[in-house]
Amino acid sequence: MLKNLRTACAFLLAAMLASCSNDGGKSNAKPEAESAPMSITVESTAFMAGEKIPAKFTGEGDDVSPALRWKGAPAGAKEFALICDDPDAPRAEPWVHWVAWSIPADAQELPESASRSLKNLKEGENDFGNPGYNGPMPPKGHGVHHYRFKLYALKEALDLKPGASCSELLAAMKGKILAQGELIGAYERK
Repeated sequence: MLKNLRTACAFLLAAMLASCSNDGGKSNAKPEAESAPMSITVESTAFMAGEKIPAKFTGEGDDVSPALRWKGAPAGAKEFALICDDPDAPRAEPWVHWVAWSIPADAQELPESASRSLKNLKEGENDFGNPGYNGPMPPKGHGVHHYRFKLYALKEALDLKPGASCSELLAAMKGKILAQGELIGAYERK
């Protein structure tokens, strides 16, 4: 009985210590952006929030970035940055599909295929190892995955070279995020 009590106490202590760690037990996870008000409304003409992303915008289709538009950005924004990721990926951190920045402060949208067509858009390397956008392509039989298009309004322009990773973008944005918003779409590979 005493041995079972000691084992239970040891387990409880270990669980309590794990819940108090700074990284939530995810030491390999990519850093999340700092908390900022979710004041930007992000939408797409390609799909509604929470709805299926059309195959055209996935790895099974044309693999072009969907059109995005937003409203509610603060007046003091100097530029926008964008991250698209898949938090349902079968690994410790979300799978990054798109990293972009240097989106002008007066912009209110990105057209369809912006990743391929906008020359002034700076883009980083995604988790496929490519610069720019690569759309949803979850493992077959893995069910529905959710894709977050996260837009950040920044109070100063970033000095970041094209090809930067998501982690490098997040580090460069630290302390510069005025507001943010996100649009979530879903996709299941057939």
